[in-house]
Amino acid sequence: MRASRIAAATAVAGTAVLALSGPAFAHVTVQPEGTAAKGGYAVVDFKVPNERDDASTTKVEVNFPADHPIASVMPQPLPGWKIDVTRSKLAKPLTMHGKKIDEAVTKVTWTADGKGVEPGYFQKFPLSVGTLPEDTDQLVFKAIQTYSNKEVVRWIEVAQDGQEEPENPAPVLELSAATGDHHGTSTADDASDKNDGKTGGKTEAAAGTDTKGGSDTTARVLGVIGIVIGIAGVGYGVLAGRRRTA
Repeated sequence: MRASRIAAATAVAGTAVLALSGPAFAHVTVQPEGTAAKGGYAVVDFKVPNERDDASTTKVEVNFPADHPIASVMPQPLPGWKIDVTRSKLAKPLTMHGKKIDEAVTKVTWTADGKGVEPGYFQKFPLSVGTLPEDTDQLVFKAIQTYSNKEVVRWIEVAQDGQEEPENPAPVLELSAATGDHHGTSTADDASDKNDGKTGGKTEAAAGTDTKGGSDTTARVLGVIGIVIGIAGVGYGVLAGRRRTA
């Protein structure tokens, strides 16, 4: 009986530890749909879980990094949410596709029109962003999550190398290597297609030449056959004439 009680107490304690530690893993994160290449455009999803049992998430704010400004940010319409995009003047203008950009997006805010993200659920907030910087391997977005009971959770702590993950880490977007075609330049495949087009023209011309040569050969063969048939007809006529005379 004593052993059973100890085992039961241990199980309860373990369950309590899991219950307390579970929400710590449910952070606000950001992930690309596909890849987020340097110098290119990407669609990224901010995943916001509800960590409370008695309140809903009714507001989400995502702040963009000031040291790596992004000029183009387009949110995807999300039923049940009002979306506000905040732009600010840049201290140092950017150059994109030959044009100078003097402002960039500094914050995107989603405010629930209805129930928001209820307990036990999560919500993805998608954005199309670009162009992504080429001089960094990651972008840090500081997010603020507001609950229906007015509680505010700030996901703004930046993880440091060699240290444990902070309690409320900021979402981090990892950037992949540039693909080479993010500015609309020709890729190896495009060049191959162009070369194939040119080669195809030459091939068609060569095919036309071969076809013409084949037609000439056919005409010559038919001519020879016609001559042979003509000679055979003349010979047959001569033999028939001789038979009649005889």
